[in-house]
Amino acid sequence: MEKIAILGTGYVGLVTGAGLADFGNHVTCVDLDENKIAKLKDGKIPFYEFSLGEVVQRNVDNERLVFTSDLAKAIKGARTIFIAVGTPPGKGGEADLSQVFGAARTIAETMTSYKLVVQKSTVPVGTGRNVHELIGKVLKERKKNVPYDVASNPEFLREGSAVEDFMRPDRVVIGTWSKKAEQILTEIYRPLYLNETPMVRTNVQTAELIKYASNAFLATKISFINEMSNICEAVGGDVKVVAKAMGQDRRIGPKFLHAGPGYGGSCFPKDTLALADFSKALGVPSAIVNATIAVNKRQRQSMLTKVESLVGDLEGKTIAVLGLSFKPQTDDVRDSVALELIKGMQKKGAVVRAYDPIAMETAALELKNVDFTQDAYEAAKGADALVIATEWNEFRQLDLGTLKKAMKSARVVDCRNIYDPAKLRDAGFQYLGVGRGFDGGPNGAPAAASGGSKAKASKKAGKAKKKGGAA
Repeated sequence: MEKIAILGTGYVGLVTGAGLADFGNHVTCVDLDENKIAKLKDGKIPFYEFSLGEVVQRNVDNERLVFTSDLAKAIKGARTIFIAVGTPPGKGGEADLSQVFGAARTIAETMTSYKLVVQKSTVPVGTGRNVHELIGKVLKERKKNVPYDVASNPEFLREGSAVEDFMRPDRVVIGTWSKKAEQILTEIYRPLYLNETPMVRTNVQTAELIKYASNAFLATKISFINEMSNICEAVGGDVKVVAKAMGQDRRIGPKFLHAGPGYGGSCFPKDTLALADFSKALGVPSAIVNATIAVNKRQRQSMLTKVESLVGDLEGKTIAVLGLSFKPQTDDVRDSVALELIKGMQKKGAVVRAYDPIAMETAALELKNVDFTQDAYEAAKGADALVIATEWNEFRQLDLGTLKKAMKSARVVDCRNIYDPAKLRDAGFQYLGVGRGFDGGPNGAPAAASGGSKAKASKKAGKAKKKGGAA
């Protein structure tokens, strides 16, 4: 049994702490926010994550997991210390590492025996080396010769399935500079090794880059298929069919090939910006990552254009928005496209009514003058259009008859492509999805595109026909 301290009880810290305790270790989760610690001691999880509360309570009951705001005591009582504090983006996209270095300094000021300091937060390549140097500098100032190691153990947790991801990961990455550190971390994750989980053992800087490379690649797949969706709208194609055919190629795979409003959340936006920033500083700027960021920004902004192309002038119009979190199964609204879209519509004079199964409370902290409702049908009441912004399962099988009766105008902007366009149109709705532009036979016109209207598309098709070409 390893004695472990987790510095930070945010999303990564709490899931990691609960998971490591479930492996049989003694874990102390530390946070300087005494109110948060008090709530955790009362069994209240500060955010929504499926089944996390059960894992936390089980390990608290078995006395393997404790919560405290006494940082010095937690550091002294542990051999392995995971730094899991926030690394928010700065003004230029660079990662703000002040909390990481603050935690490292406190460890160095407190430690009296060997410590393995493990970087769990996502940090730019080179941070581990800087942490190592900082601890050595502080120990020298203290005139203490205390042994220590620094390691990198990046997280790959998807919000909404984080517990499952921790317990059954695709791989565990262990970045170290010493055999001792590697052995300690390998033993900590031994239950996963027995389950034949791949263990990637490398140096610290490679481990740091693996995290960024993984997230940037997934973000790139999202931006790529969104570019294809825009081409589909221009030529009258269906991006869902394009994505399905692409995904059936085993070299490509189907995951993250879902056209939509662009990526959001706490990881992809932050990590792509940070990778672009530190790669530029290293003199090896990433053109692909920069393009991914640019495409995503453009895609997010195009959702407002879609609403306007279907509704017209938004001044005084009532728009119902279904979904507020950046993805289903979480209450996280950080960098949520839904919130960005709502704010954009409000600037255009729209009245917004919104519903989300989980995230209304967190969204209310970020939004003003939004009418939050009890369900999707209440949100749609009297609406000039309905926008599906998050693909919660309960939105996939709405009663279209009831929905249409509730709305002032039967218009739907499906930012997540969860409905069949033909089904909605047969039910009497004007429908606009993402990258689903086909509107008929060989002489038909593409449906309203993100940058224009159905009328414009039909006009272009007519000109093409006169010239003897196809739209």
